[in-house]
Amino acid sequence: MIGEDGPKRVTTAALVKVLVHRREERGMELLPYASRCVRTGEVHELVATDHTATEPGARIDRVAFLGFAEIGCAGVVDRGDELRVNGRPVGTVLGFDGCHFPNHYNILVHTRNPLTGAELGLRPEDRIEFAAVHGDTGRPIASAPEGRGGGVR
Repeated sequence: MIGEDGPKRVTTAALVKVLVHRREERGMELLPYASRCVRTGEVHELVATDHTATEPGARIDRVAFLGFAEIGCAGVVDRGDELRVNGRPVGTVLGFDGCHFPNHYNILVHTRNPLTGAELGLRPEDRIEFAAVHGDTGRPIASAPEGRGGGVR
């Protein structure tokens, strides 16, 4: 079987607001899409979870809110992309919840131990990257465009 995905650039963003709260019964639902296109200037919410289900409509309850990020480099965010903050891996994109759309998407990020943005020490202007990961090595297969996508420290 031939896969649908070819190479892509890293989608970059800058953190614009750090979130500090968590919920045990949030009730988010995964959209039936494995990817979402994002435009420069859009703001989307980053939400950590330890849930693993990816079927459309899967209920996501246990969440820790990371923050809001402004897209600095338009691109495609895919399920399975690695979320990095200032180059540090944070988790893997699980999917998308649209309960606030068209204002913003909740980009759900799987991690073993969901921590809030404050617990991770996130700060406004932190550099956010969504990068495709090569299945054999687990390493990103592209780097971010130079000079695009927010505050690099």
